[in-house]
Amino acid sequence: MDSLCGCCPNCRRRDRTSSTRSGGSDDVGLLTGDYSQHGGNNWLPVKDYESLDYDICHNAPYQEMVENDNTWMSRHLGLMRWVVTALIGVGTGLVAVFIDVFVKYLSDLKYSTVSDSILVCKKDGCLVLSLLILLGFGAGFVLIASILVAIEPIAAGSGIPEIKCYLNGIKVPHVVRLKTLLSKAIGVLFSVSGGLFVGKEGPMIHSGAIVGAGIPQFQSITFRKLNFNFPYFRTDRDKRDFVSGGAAAGVAAAFGAPIGGVLFSLEEGSSFWNQMLTWRTFFCAMCATFTLNFLLSGLDYQQWGALDQPGLIDFGIFDRCEKGKTTNCDPWTALDLLVFIVMGFVGGLLGALFNFLNTKLTIYRMKHLGSRRKFVRVLEAILIVMVTASIAFGAAMTLGQCKKLPSSNAQEADNRFVPWSSNVSSGNGTEVTFFCQDGYYNDMATLFFNSQEIAIKELFHEAGKFSLQSLGIFFGLFFLLACWTYGAMVPSGLFVPCLLCGAAYGRIVGNILNEYTGFANISNIYSGTFALIGAASFLGGVVRMTISLTVILIESTNEISYGLPIMVTLMVAKWSGDLFNKGLYDIHVELKGLPLLGWEPPRKMDRLRAHQIMETRLTYIYPHTRVRSLISILRTTQHHAYPVVTENLHTSAAAAAAPPNSADTAVASKNILYKRESTLSRSDEQRQRSSSVRSVEMLRVHRMSRLAADYNLARNRHDSAENTEDWDRVSLRTDPSGYPSWLADVMSLDDNEDTRDDCRPLTFHGVILRSHLVMLLKKKVCYAENTSSLCQEELSYGELTEDYPRFQDIHDIDINAINHNKIMDVTSFMNPCPYTVSPETPVSKVFNLFRTMGLRHLMVINSCGEVLGIITRHNLTEEFLEEKLEFYGDAPHHCRNSDADSTATPSH
Repeated sequence: MDSLCGCCPNCRRRDRTSSTRSGGSDDVGLLTGDYSQHGGNNWLPVKDYESLDYDICHNAPYQEMVENDNTWMSRHLGLMRWVVTALIGVGTGLVAVFIDVFVKYLSDLKYSTVSDSILVCKKDGCLVLSLLILLGFGAGFVLIASILVAIEPIAAGSGIPEIKCYLNGIKVPHVVRLKTLLSKAIGVLFSVSGGLFVGKEGPMIHSGAIVGAGIPQFQSITFRKLNFNFPYFRTDRDKRDFVSGGAAAGVAAAFGAPIGGVLFSLEEGSSFWNQMLTWRTFFCAMCATFTLNFLLSGLDYQQWGALDQPGLIDFGIFDRCEKGKTTNCDPWTALDLLVFIVMGFVGGLLGALFNFLNTKLTIYRMKHLGSRRKFVRVLEAILIVMVTASIAFGAAMTLGQCKKLPSSNAQEADNRFVPWSSNVSSGNGTEVTFFCQDGYYNDMATLFFNSQEIAIKELFHEAGKFSLQSLGIFFGLFFLLACWTYGAMVPSGLFVPCLLCGAAYGRIVGNILNEYTGFANISNIYSGTFALIGAASFLGGVVRMTISLTVILIESTNEISYGLPIMVTLMVAKWSGDLFNKGLYDIHVELKGLPLLGWEPPRKMDRLRAHQIMETRLTYIYPHTRVRSLISILRTTQHHAYPVVTENLHTSAAAAAAPPNSADTAVASKNILYKRESTLSRSDEQRQRSSSVRSVEMLRVHRMSRLAADYNLARNRHDSAENTEDWDRVSLRTDPSGYPSWLADVMSLDDNEDTRDDCRPLTFHGVILRSHLVMLLKKKVCYAENTSSLCQEELSYGELTEDYPRFQDIHDIDINAINHNKIMDVTSFMNPCPYTVSPETPVSKVFNLFRTMGLRHLMVINSCGEVLGIITRHNLTEEFLEEKLEFYGDAPHHCRNSDADSTATPSH
């Protein structure tokens, strides 16, 4: 543990938190999220999240596989990627068809029963019975959805924040499991059918991502018989790319927008992108759209092969011109654009308010309901749907206005309710006649008791159909209920509820301008345009998306002419919303404690260097290590990777340090021999290039004179320091290039075992993964002490990674079957070329390297090739960097130096 002076707030704060911080090469330590902006609630639960490893482990088995694998499959991996991508698109389309068909069936069953009851009870005066039937359907459906989420909690919500973090490199537990897909897909159709103000589009994105993660594995851990011999895409790196394609396919299936799906995956989801991935993702989205349209054309329209149908949501056709009319057909004018800018600003404010209220509700849930049993969250979801149904029923009965049905619809309505007839045109058979006389419809009931997609379509295309009073009441009620619903323990999307709420807001603006101002005299107001702009502004204010949302709305409306106003509106909505808080997805990422790394490093981080943020409490292993030491390390630590090092000592010193007749002398000798053979200095490399032969004596004299010069320089610096002991300790970190010449001097100054361990210079040779060590122990890859390491068994890359993605841990294997006195040679299984940085590298460069390359750990190596520390995702989180910046920027000089102490745990 670092020595603390206790004289400044920085040290006192570090003293309080040091016991909870994970050390060494922890993938992600205990992250206490900064919730000060949300009220300073530091009591929120804290979780440990591991990082995914998007870097390739270039060890000897991997290199052998690359060089010797000449099968047809390995030579045509590019073709197989396209085939797998197509399968992901088709699979996502099938999931979308399943959700859409069953949502329509369950909703039609629910509303037709309620409609028949209302028609009977309106005459008999038993409307309470109709309300009870509505509550019963809603509570039953939501109960099923909540139970499914209770079985797999990660299925709650839209899943977009979790997928975003997964693509950023965070290993979110169960986020791409088959059980999650089943809970998500089945749960969302019950939550939507139950009457909650949620959408199925967000869960579709999560479902597509799960399909993208599962199909390329060609195996199932749940169904173990589904296991094909196709190990080529079983890496985090390949799975990441396929998940990006699956998320894009989910957007394409939901909105019928393949280009928007690609842009969504790029803008909101993926953290790693390349040109080839762009084409494959677009192909995946195209396959999903084709599959969905082909199947729905036959199931809904009985026209198999009519591929001009939209996705799961249909905004209709924006055609302002009536039959025979040729003038004033423009959907918007330049003067309207000024109004759209104001609407975008107000929409951003409304979105910020929505995010603020939902954040408070989420924090309240985490504080009072998160630690309780799951049935409390189930009861909350049931309470929400019962309150929602009661408010909708009461508002339609008491606050709705009855308006005369259009003559073309009066005969067809005939007091019947056809809310889910998606094959009829807008305004034809979708009016709800609850609580009105024959020939009249209820405008409030039409909004509340239709599907959200049909309600949006009504607001987009039916001018004058809704009164300003009904629109205002609907907007206020829907805003509050949707805000309460998002975050409940049910699968829930956010896109469609925000679009509906924003469309009501846009219609309110259009009605006010048309009825209460003179704006209609100078501009031909088209209410559908204002509804679309209102929907875009509110959704943009909530999620803060710009490019992808613009393309999604353009593709969904089939109106390229709306491109400019939508872009302007979304940009203004994002700017105004960002003045107050972040997007809702980013807020939920923070509340869940997910260590997401943004596109850019936090501000002012160029003041810090790599050695100031690295973790110095290392757990390392030697190239040749006894089995018992490896087992002890794996049992007492949870690190994902361990640096492979040798001690920077001369052979004679190492031999003298070992007790006479020590059993570890042979191991130490092997390690020293390996270091001598594998370490290449500049002089060695120059000697190999030189054609002349130099004598060993001359080379030894040259090296001794260089060491003497370095030692004299170090002594001069030492004499000028006020505190000799403290100065030497700090010098090992601030100027680590002097390790070889200062080691003996430091040991003589403080001759105790702890100091020698702390100051021991370690030459870095590579990194070995925990999963590989466990597999080597499982396969009993080791050799006896009295034999050569060449007798050790070799493993292929397929054998080394056969348990992917759920690698066994040390507690899952039988270690008693292994001879603990044997030695393991890890040199052929370690990665000898991981990414490294120097101690003086600015943190901004470290951040960009770590995030761009998708690393899980980054070694800090000095100019002599000695390992100083390790940087993980935890060391690059905004909270950790701000703490370090405050500490190194404000703390006294001696307090800063105390942070430079290091602790290492060796193994023999």
